[in-house]
Amino acid sequence: MDVHRELGRGLDEVVYKDALVIELQRADIPVVREKKYEVSYKGTVLPHYFFADFVVWDKIMFEAKAVDRLTEAHIKQVLNYLAIAKLRLGLLVNFGSASLEWKRVVL
Repeated sequence: MDVHRELGRGLDEVVYKDALVIELQRADIPVVREKKYEVSYKGTVLPHYFFADFVVWDKIMFEAKAVDRLTEAHIKQVLNYLAIAKLRLGLLVNFGSASLEWKRVVL
């Protein structure tokens, strides 16, 4: 909430992610930014990877957006990412709306 309150809306997603790193580090919360995951297809690892915005405490995926509003497509994206990462809990946060918007996503 501090990031949204301080920066407001209208910035690029990467700016909010940079600020989130600062907030998480100040709170001593273990986080990995842009964690890389392999994607397999019929037993073959594909040449392209998926990068989670953040993985917190090695078990919560945190996906940041900077859009007018969250849609079902964003939620489905997080569900797919959770399946690939073999995680159960995701947090989808949108910094682009007038008020901070978030959804808890459970696989």
